[in-house]
Amino acid sequence: MAALRTALNGRLLQSLPVSFGSLRFASSSFKAGDLTIERNPVLKPKPDPSTLVFGKQFSDHMLTIYWSAEGGWKNPEIKPFQNLSLHPAASCLHYSVELFEGMKAFRGVDNHIRLFRPNLNMERMYRSAVRSCLPVFDKVELQECIKKLVEVDQEWVPYSTEASLYIRPTFIGIEPSLGVARAGHALLFVIIGPVGPYFATGGFSPVSLLADPSYVRACRGGVGEYKMGGNYGPTIAVQSEAAKKGCQQVLWLYGEEEEITEVGTMNLFIYWTTKNGERELVTPPLDGIILPGVTRQSLLDLSREWGDFKVTERKVLMKELIGALNDGRVLEVFGSGTACVVCPVGSLLYREKIYQIPTMQNGPDLAKRFHKELTDLQYGRKQRDWAPLVI
Repeated sequence: MAALRTALNGRLLQSLPVSFGSLRFASSSFKAGDLTIERNPVLKPKPDPSTLVFGKQFSDHMLTIYWSAEGGWKNPEIKPFQNLSLHPAASCLHYSVELFEGMKAFRGVDNHIRLFRPNLNMERMYRSAVRSCLPVFDKVELQECIKKLVEVDQEWVPYSTEASLYIRPTFIGIEPSLGVARAGHALLFVIIGPVGPYFATGGFSPVSLLADPSYVRACRGGVGEYKMGGNYGPTIAVQSEAAKKGCQQVLWLYGEEEEITEVGTMNLFIYWTTKNGERELVTPPLDGIILPGVTRQSLLDLSREWGDFKVTERKVLMKELIGALNDGRVLEVFGSGTACVVCPVGSLLYREKIYQIPTMQNGPDLAKRFHKELTDLQYGRKQRDWAPLVI
């Protein structure tokens, strides 16, 4: 079987064509140059950026691209935002033949609109498509189609450095059959909408975590490293259990050794002092059960550029974190993700005991430094090729 990915400095890169098992995927793709635009004749009023919540409002247009095994990719279309019409036997509804991405566009202090490292989202989406047995596509062409959609709905990008435009590329199998098989029909679509803070607490308020080893987010050999909808639905019940116990998020553990994996829908970082007295930033490795987050990669890249502390991607056990907390060596714990950038952790409920984490007592200097660096790039206060212009 041909290699699905090549590891290079922590990034996952793909080459065409790709195989998975006995299946082969052609490298043909739609072209952004063939994109057609149907303007919405009725435009909705834009919301006040200060009133925005996450994921509740959507723009005037959407991008759709159909594929079939017989005809290949159809030309991409930008058209008025509308409901989808699906056959009741569509494979996405029955067998979770579905994947998605999460990206943002930002209106900078110079009024230019930027994306943030969209190439990494395209690479991850491509990998997820291969794993889902959905057709592959040219990542650059999809990125260009998304940029055009943002350009068409540019007035939906909030005039605010506290809000942004969320971009949700989604890819679903729409095969009208109840057979468990590779979809012969598929739809790639992108919807966008303005968003405020992901967490209701807003700002830099710390979250509390429930760590219960009886619940597992993903397992090795499964699909935890891919951004599939099926990874998220089953977590809602555990999130509800956490809320019943007074916690806001879930710290996902794995296996008999209780490996720390992710926190809620975020990647996890621990900043501590090692037993040898060295400052270290550690995060679980990309070993099959961790989603390769774009923000995660950005924090690692920045840390290695700064060179101010040791940066490690390795397996971290729950007993190791508890021991470091008891020793007073933990400085900060925080999650990272597109929706929240960085989110500090303030406490942990584990085996009926609450452990206080001194993230906020320590600034949190590192989490705030990361947040400032990334938002400076996103809103154009600093310039770097990580944040390419849309317009």
